[in-house]
Amino acid sequence: MGSGHDHSHGAGVNEKSLTIVLALTAVFLVVEVVGGVLTQSLALISDAAHMLTDAAALAIALAAIRIGRRAADRRRTFGYHRFEILAAAFNALLLFGVAIYIVYEAWQRIRTPPEIHSTGMLLIAVAGLVVNLIGMRILSGGKDASLNVKGAYLEVWSDMLGSVGVIAGALVIRFTGWAWVDPLIAVLIGLWVLPRTWVLLKSSTNILLEGVPDDVDIEEVRACLLAVPGVVSIHDLHVWALTSGKTSLTVHVVKQDGSPDAETILSTIQAQFKKRFGITHITVQMESAPCHQTNEAQHFAREHSH
Repeated sequence: MGSGHDHSHGAGVNEKSLTIVLALTAVFLVVEVVGGVLTQSLALISDAAHMLTDAAALAIALAAIRIGRRAADRRRTFGYHRFEILAAAFNALLLFGVAIYIVYEAWQRIRTPPEIHSTGMLLIAVAGLVVNLIGMRILSGGKDASLNVKGAYLEVWSDMLGSVGVIAGALVIRFTGWAWVDPLIAVLIGLWVLPRTWVLLKSSTNILLEGVPDDVDIEEVRACLLAVPGVVSIHDLHVWALTSGKTSLTVHVVKQDGSPDAETILSTIQAQFKKRFGITHITVQMESAPCHQTNEAQHFAREHSH
């Protein structure tokens, strides 16, 4: 019951933070789009495109939190927590699409550079930097506990760097007249975020494929299970995450004849895994001999038992 309460409280805090940052982002998005068109700055438009993905990410993140609170039903016995990961994957794909568009548009601008109004470009970029810094500060508290919030934070953070780039570009154009700096900055903004976007997409895809979470060493998990008194061997071990911070484990355990009773072994496993790995959702099938589902490639025994 206690862990459920903590999760709800964290979700409530994240929801409030995301709502505030979404409002700030949406308002400034309009300002930046209008400013980019008026000043003929592709760098500003590139930054506005990132602002758009910020707004989409924040809106999806809010939806994910609200949908994730729905209770489990007959068709979805795990509830709707996985929606958060779908949202994170969608945000990553959206950023890839924006980067491709910016690179294409920059090539067009380099071929036929327009006249850039550097003063307006500079003022709007400075205002954007302030908005991004406020948004990052608000989201920083929940980014390590939720992949969804982390995705939104990552987009705001990348947009903050974009604002810094636009400011630098505006100053260079103002004092040198080099109009080609504007599309160059736009491309750099797009390329800068791609490695981080790839990490987000990779993490969310791993969860969707029910892979072992990045913070769990499967070899260490096996060793821990085999070290429990009374355990002869294990098979069909699976460790996966339903969503951020919700790691689950299932395993078949073969107990030694005359060893502690099954309830004692189970209690030991639960206590050790909660302490060492933070895994509390554990399902153990206790057996006196390996069952017919045993796969040799997934069967592990104590070394001294051979």
